[in-house]
Amino acid sequence: MNRRKQRKLASEINVTPFVDVMLVLLIIFMVTAPMMTEGLEVELPQTKTVETLPAGQDQIVVGVKGEGAVYVNEHAVPLAALARHLGMTAGNSHTVLLQADRSVPYGRIVDVMGRIREAGVQHLGIVARRSGRDE
Repeated sequence: MNRRKQRKLASEINVTPFVDVMLVLLIIFMVTAPMMTEGLEVELPQTKTVETLPAGQDQIVVGVKGEGAVYVNEHAVPLAALARHLGMTAGNSHTVLLQADRSVPYGRIVDVMGRIREAGVQHLGIVARRSGRDE
């Protein structure tokens, strides 16, 4: 009779290991999430007045590197196909942010902007970096 009382199974679930694992995963995601949103590496022009970038999921970043290559959200796109590509992905509701390397000629930037407008994009922003010194 004493043996039966000693073998009684615990009917409660121990959630402490589960919580420990979840907290470790949360910390890992918090550390790695900013690294995953880096973006295209361009040397942005500087200016004194810069607004912060709007936060939202419906943004598309069009980047122009120094050699003239065009990227849409880090994927290379031929310039001739830029309007068609943006027309399929952006539509009217998305905000397109143009970030161009400071060495890109002005004519190339205007050409890219024209193709973005040709795709039907209504909201176009230009990305710049705030200058650190007063001139």
